[in-house]
Amino acid sequence: MPAAPASNAPESTAISAATASAHRKTRGAAWALALTLALMPALGVPGEWVLQDTLKSALLARGVVCALALLLIRALQAPRGESIPWFLHGLLAFPAVLCLYALGSMAWSHSYLAGAEAARWCVLGALLWATLQVLRGGHAMLLVWGIHAGAVGAAAWGAAQFWGDLSWFPQVAAPASVFVNRNFFAEYLVCTLPFSAYALMQLRSPKGRGLMALSLAWNLAALLMTGTRSALIAAAIMVPVTLVVLWRYRRAADSPSWSQRDLALTGSVLLLGLASLALIPSNSPTIVAQGYGLTPLERSVYRAGSVARAEEFTEGSFSARLLMWRASIRMLIDQPWTGVGAGAWEVHIPRYQGAQNSVETDFYAHNEPLQLLAEYGLPVGGGLLAGLLGYLLFSAQTRWQRLARAQPPAAEALCAIALCSLLGLLLVSNAGFPWRLASTGALFMVALAVLAHADPRPYLASAGTLRTGLVATGLAGLVILVVSGLAFRAEFSIIRSIQTLNLILKNPTMLPADWQRLQTEAWDWLKKGVEIHAHYRKLTAQAADGFAATGNLQAALWAQDSIAVSRPYIPDVRANQVLLNVALDRNGPAAEALAALAALQPDTPRTRALDILLMRRTGQTAEAAHKLRTYFVAGVPQYDLIQMAIAMGLETGDATLTTQAYRLWVRHWPQDRQAQAASLDTAPAAWRDAMRQPDEAVRP
Repeated sequence: MPAAPASNAPESTAISAATASAHRKTRGAAWALALTLALMPALGVPGEWVLQDTLKSALLARGVVCALALLLIRALQAPRGESIPWFLHGLLAFPAVLCLYALGSMAWSHSYLAGAEAARWCVLGALLWATLQVLRGGHAMLLVWGIHAGAVGAAAWGAAQFWGDLSWFPQVAAPASVFVNRNFFAEYLVCTLPFSAYALMQLRSPKGRGLMALSLAWNLAALLMTGTRSALIAAAIMVPVTLVVLWRYRRAADSPSWSQRDLALTGSVLLLGLASLALIPSNSPTIVAQGYGLTPLERSVYRAGSVARAEEFTEGSFSARLLMWRASIRMLIDQPWTGVGAGAWEVHIPRYQGAQNSVETDFYAHNEPLQLLAEYGLPVGGGLLAGLLGYLLFSAQTRWQRLARAQPPAAEALCAIALCSLLGLLLVSNAGFPWRLASTGALFMVALAVLAHADPRPYLASAGTLRTGLVATGLAGLVILVVSGLAFRAEFSIIRSIQTLNLILKNPTMLPADWQRLQTEAWDWLKKGVEIHAHYRKLTAQAADGFAATGNLQAALWAQDSIAVSRPYIPDVRANQVLLNVALDRNGPAAEALAALAALQPDTPRTRALDILLMRRTGQTAEAAHKLRTYFVAGVPQYDLIQMAIAMGLETGDATLTTQAYRLWVRHWPQDRQAQAASLDTAPAAWRDAMRQPDEAVRP
C-alpha cells in the first residue's frame, strides 16, 4: 500500500492528538455514567421503606450531575486560550421542549406534578447531553459494558426470586428483581439485549465469548421468567432484527473477526445455556400460586398465548388498559391544543373513565405516546413525537444505505444496535410507561445519544461559559440532594405510618394503651410525610384506609381531605369524605363533599344512597321519604335505598313507605328470604298483611 501523502501527516497527527485529549477529558464522566447505568438497575431497597424507583431516580440524578461536574472541571483545566468543543444535536430539543412546557404548565395545571415532570425531563436531557460528550471521547464500549452489567445484576435478583423465593425486596408481581413489578423489570431487560449482543460481538477471547454468551442466556432466561407479554413480543421482533444487524456489521471497524467455528461455539453456548435455564422449574410458592407454569419457558408460552384469549380483553389486564386508552383519547379530544398539563393525566383521568368507575384505574396510561399527547396536546406532544419518529426512521434509512459500504465504521454498527434497543422501547411503551422509570428512561437517552453521536455539531465554549455551567451544575446537584432527601423522608414517613397501622390490624386484641400509642405514632408519621409531600395519592390513601379500619375516623378524614385537595375528581375520595363526616357529625362538610360527588357522578346508586343518608342525619326525614318514593315509582329498585326505606318507615311509622320498599325487596331479591322473614316479624302486626300481598302498583 502506498504511503500517505506527506501533506496529510500533520493533519492526521492533529486529529489523533485531539481524539486522545477528548478521551482523557471525558474518562471520569464516562466512568460516572457507566457506574450509574450498572448500579441503578441492580440496587434496590430491602423492605418497604421507600419506593424502588425513587432510589433509582436519585441514583440517576446523582450520576448525571457527577458526570456533568467532571466534564466541566476537566474543561476548566484546559490550557489558557484553548477552545473547548461541546457537541450539540437537534435531539436535545426533545427533552428540552418537554421540560420547558412542563415548567409553563405549572401556571395553569397541577403545579407539583408539572414541576416533577420538568425535573424528570431536565435530568434526562442532561443525561443525553453528557452521554453525547462521553461518546465523542471514545468511551462507547464502557457505557455498553455498564448497561450489560446492570442487566446481569438485575437478572440475578429476578432469578433468585424465581428459583429461591427471595423475599428481600417488596413485590407487587414477582419476579420483579428490584423493580417492584415484573413488567418494569422485563421492559428494562428487553431494551438491554441489543447492547449485550453488541458487547459479545466485540470480544476476541474464546473464553470471554463463552462467558458473555452465558450471561446473555441468563438475561434472556430472566426475561422468560417474568412472562410479561409486551416484552416477550418485543423480544420476538427485536432478536431477529438484532441478529441481522450483527451479521451485516460483522466486518465493521474495531470488531474482531468471527470464523464459522467461533460462531458455532458461541451460538451453541448461548442456545444450550438458555435451554438449560429455561427448563429449570421454580420452587417458589409465590410463582407456583400464580398458575402460569413452573419453568421460565412454560410461563413465557402461557403468558404470550393469553393474548389470543377473548376474555383477556374483557376481564384481564388488557381490558383495564383499553379502558385507560379510551379515557386518554377522550381527554385528548376534550383538550387537544394544550393537553391537561404535564403530569396531570392521573389528576384528570377519573373525569373520563365513565360514571361507573369510582377510582383511577391506574396512575399512568400504560401507553407513553398517548399519555404524552393527552398531557402536552397535539402541537407540542404530537409535534415532538412526529419529529422523534421521523428522525428514527431517517436514521434507520441512513444506516441501511451506509451498509452498502465495504467496511462500515464501528459507530454505524453501534447506531444500528441503538435503533434495535429503541425499537424494543417503543414497542413496550405502547403497553407500559418505561419513559417514566429511571432505568428505562436512562436507556432511552443513551440510545438517542448514540444516534446523535453519528452526526453532532460542535459548539465552542468559552471559559466564562464553562464556569457558569459548573456553578449551575453545582446548584443542580445541591437541589437534587435536597429534593431526593425530602422524597426519601416523605415516603419513609408515610410508609412507616401504614406499617404501624398494619400492626394494629394484625393484633385486634391488643391492650388499649398499646392501641393508643401505635395510633399516635401512625398519626405523627403521616402528618410528617404529608407536610413534606402533600400530593402522594398512592401512599396517603393507604394510610387513610388503615386509620378507618382501626377506628381512627378523625385521622382517616384528615388523610382523605388532603387527597381531595390534590386529586379533586376521584368519586371514591368524595364518598369517603361524606361517610366520615357523617360518622363524626360534621353535616356541613358532609354536604359539601356530597355536592362534589354529585358533580362527578350525578345519578349513581352510591350518590343517591349518600344523599338519603345525609338527609336522614340532618332531620329531613319527610323529604327523604318523598325522594325514596319518587325513586321507587321511577323504577329504581336499589338495594341500599330499599333497606333505608324500610328502616325509615319503621322508625317514623310510615306504613306506606315500608310496605312499598318491602315488596320491592321480595320481588327483586328472593334469595334474601330469611332476612325478609326476620324484617317482617319486626314490623307492626297491622302492617304485615299489606306487606305480604302483591302490589301491581309497585313497578321496578
